Amino acid sequence: MTTPPDPLDPLLDRWSDTPEPPPRLSAEVWHRIARIEGEAEATTGWWAAVEAWFARPPFAAMFIACCALLGLFLAEVRVNRLESERSAQLARSYMQLIDPLLSTQNEEPHT
Repeated sequence: MTTPPDPLDPLLDRWSDTPEPPPRLSAEVWHRIARIEGEAEATTGWWAAVEAWFARPPFAAMFIACCALLGLFLAEVRVNRLESERSAQLARSYMQLIDPLLSTQNEEPHT
């Protein structure tokens, strides 16, 4: 038994015959890519520039480290302020303990 010819065979045969590309195809393709990238950079604005910087691992790691250090610094400042308030409160309590006649009117108001 013979199988009937496949109707796609002639189409596939024509498809395998590829024409020669134009001589300046590669240069034209690279020129188009460069033009499109230039237009994309011009239209995206500053947000794309920020994204490009954060896409770089060294910059992202440095940013995270700086944020962590800033957080630690702010926490230290806060703790230092709380400790100084506590020290002032202890000093006032000690003064009242030593001299009970100190009036509470002479104390500094709490902030």
